[in-house]
Amino acid sequence: MPFLELFDETLDINSTENYELSIQMSPDGLAFSILDTIRNKYVLLRSSEPDENKYFASDKISELISKDDFLTKRYKKVNMVMPSPKFTLVPAPLFDPGKKEEYFKFNLNRDENDVIITNKLADPDAYVVFAIQKSLLDISGHLFPGTHPFHHTKPLLNQLSHSSKNVDGFLVHVHIEREFFNIFVYDHSSLKFSNTFYYRNINDILYYVLNVFKRMNIAHEEALHFSGITEKYDDIYSGFAMYIRNIKFTGPAGNFTFSYVFNDIELHRYINLFSVTNCE
Repeated sequence: MPFLELFDETLDINSTENYELSIQMSPDGLAFSILDTIRNKYVLLRSSEPDENKYFASDKISELISKDDFLTKRYKKVNMVMPSPKFTLVPAPLFDPGKKEEYFKFNLNRDENDVIITNKLADPDAYVVFAIQKSLLDISGHLFPGTHPFHHTKPLLNQLSHSSKNVDGFLVHVHIEREFFNIFVYDHSSLKFSNTFYYRNINDILYYVLNVFKRMNIAHEEALHFSGITEKYDDIYSGFAMYIRNIKFTGPAGNFTFSYVFNDIELHRYINLFSVTNCE
């Protein structure tokens, strides 16, 4: 089981009521970070992932949380991020909370054990309607009562909306998870395209993204931004470098800093986990 741990020497397990805890939880893994709210500095990251081609069952996630010395403490605030490929955006003026099931089923298939949840976005003025496994929601409610789960696009779109205001023209962003990826296209600070695609290999990602470039008349000279499970000079980067001249990696941004222990990791991999502290 791949495991990553980074912690600053100032981290104090007896001072967690001064810390903000952010957790990202799905069958693809469990990761959490701790923000020292006095200094606005991230001081810990722990991440556990299942072995290749395997997934965490809900009872395994519950076990990892229950046995972790930091996850059983009390915090000033707790944020929960739950990635899911099954979501849709509904404009706020058209949104009726009593119809969330209808919005979801109009666009997506709901599994028997899915629970439909909504998050309000600030920009765009819309709601994210998404599905998560009931067993994961039960874990969140039992171990972190009062914490409302955020879909991973909430912190992501919150950051992209701010970034797009500094771009004159298109901002194209691809966020890659283990079996799916999201692509968002902003044009002059307005979200024009949002979609999710499942993929089996790099060619699938290339096909879908380059097709979006073509259909939206986006020049290959425009920058292509990545976050999630990719890094410089890996297969995804090398594949796109044949077509796109300007490839960038978007890391978390906000009113916070990072301990020096984070200097050697790819922060864009955990963009949602770190950026969720910007969300209300």
